Amino acid sequence: MNKYRTHTCSDLGEKDVNKIISLSGWLHRKRDHGNLLFLDLRDHYGITQCVIENKNSFFPILEKTRPESVLKITGEVLLRAPGTENLELETGKIEVSIHSVEVISNAEELPIPVFGEQDYPEDLRLKYRFLDLRRNEMHENIVLRSKIINFIRSEMLKLGFLEYQTPILTSSSPEGARDFLVPSRLNPGKFYALPQAPQQFKQLIMVSGFDKYFQIAPCFRDEDARADRSPGEFYQLDIEMSFVEQEDVFKVVESLLLNLFKKFSNKKILSEKFPRIPFKTSMEKYGTDKPDLRNPLIIYDVTDVFKRDDVKFDIFKKLVKSGSNVKAILTKNTKDKPRSFFDNVDKWAKEQGASGLAYFTFEKDKNIHGKGPIGKFFSEESLKEIMKICNAEIGDSIFFGCGKLIELQKILSIARNKIAKDLNLIHEDQFAFCWIVDYPMFEVEEGSKKIIFSHNPFSMPQGDIKNLDFKNPLEMKAFQYDIVCNGVELSSGAIRNHIPSLMYKLFSIAGYTEKDVNEKFSGMINALSYGAPPHGGIAPGVDRIVMLLANKKNIREITLFPMNQNAQDLMMNAPSKIEERQLRELGLKIDKKKN
Repeated sequence: MNKYRTHTCSDLGEKDVNKIISLSGWLHRKRDHGNLLFLDLRDHYGITQCVIENKNSFFPILEKTRPESVLKITGEVLLRAPGTENLELETGKIEVSIHSVEVISNAEELPIPVFGEQDYPEDLRLKYRFLDLRRNEMHENIVLRSKIINFIRSEMLKLGFLEYQTPILTSSSPEGARDFLVPSRLNPGKFYALPQAPQQFKQLIMVSGFDKYFQIAPCFRDEDARADRSPGEFYQLDIEMSFVEQEDVFKVVESLLLNLFKKFSNKKILSEKFPRIPFKTSMEKYGTDKPDLRNPLIIYDVTDVFKRDDVKFDIFKKLVKSGSNVKAILTKNTKDKPRSFFDNVDKWAKEQGASGLAYFTFEKDKNIHGKGPIGKFFSEESLKEIMKICNAEIGDSIFFGCGKLIELQKILSIARNKIAKDLNLIHEDQFAFCWIVDYPMFEVEEGSKKIIFSHNPFSMPQGDIKNLDFKNPLEMKAFQYDIVCNGVELSSGAIRNHIPSLMYKLFSIAGYTEKDVNEKFSGMINALSYGAPPHGGIAPGVDRIVMLLANKKNIREITLFPMNQNAQDLMMNAPSKIEERQLRELGLKIDKKKN
């Protein structure tokens, strides 16, 4: 028999009354009633209330014992007195009358309490993460994460996939985020890189003759932290399939995500057939390629209206003449909203670095006119044109932004979400999935004005491969796609380019010579030269999936031991300095001037 416990702290119920049992766990909290001391004992599985009388010789020990000390309690299971049951606990109808206590491990004074779900500074929580993880909410988040990953594995196996592990030490890639580099002792002056993703390896698995691969893959990127992104490492469900087209990948991912989200959430899935939205359309309608489709607000282009002679809003008209765009967000039936609502949106936009958002409301007495600060600058005919473009009605209001396209799309994208939240238009009890498709193969880099890959350089371009128009690369679309849920990008994926000659041509457009490709991607290009199947895949982010299912806004709430915003592990004091001896072994020196 186990010397620490006969049961866990969630096992006991009415069936166990009058049994002598042993429990081990953490002292969750105490309640001193004078002659009686009540304490809650907690383990991984649950909580059991225990009680001891002051005449018991162990009473003084428990009186002095601090919360979170580890105890072994032996006692008799009793029914709770009528009216004292706690039906929120699985063990809420019984309690344990303590016969004896063993203090297995004493706890010091706690830097943060475990009982209760109060908010504490994040750095304090991360420094004492082992205490933070004892809190019920955090504990449940991590258990949920484990269950989700287990379910994903089970579903992938059902779909005919096999799990393979790819290397952690690999070569540096010139594409994507910054690499984490690892110096090689046996090859002085050379470095491994931790994989940003198993991209090349999973393609090589397909070239090696395996048909369907998946992996719960650790990925490492030296990039800044965000609420939905860890600064150092994250996990993704890495998927690759041979002899597939785009729709085959979509079918697998939709099946998996529908089963997963139905299993772990009661929220409604807005559309079980995920909409396909072309990248260009998404940018025009939502200002982003990560749209939250629970939000009904749409962005409209009204640039041409401001070229009319009967529009006298000179600030925008001058900007339009110099090449700026004017876009608008319409809000339905907001005529009764106070002016403070509109002014607050305008003020908020200025706080985001924009010039603000002009606005008015469509009204009609004898004629249609605009009520608001800029309404007087529009003729009735120009207002009718705006109403036609935006499907507006009398009583609706409209916000205008003006500027260069990229900056304008950015501010209106977040303004769209801001306004929808202020108007309570977003249904928090829904999941809205969509595919963003038809990404451009290339784009122009803002600073250098050079043509670069817009997404994944290993993607297959769309169209007749034998007759691609290489003279107009910015018109070329790729079989690249993103899966988005509630405005969160879960993954990017693509059908891969498996033709070496085509890869050389595409890389040359982005400024790579054939020699560059052979050196940077030697393993890939060499493998593709010996017979490669058409293949494609995707890699949904496990952390972001769990974040959505746990209904959390910050990825650190669903990660066991995350770093802080500065990429520091405060609990383990990482990153840390290393000894001179280790540096010498690796042939490295620290530049103390930069340090």
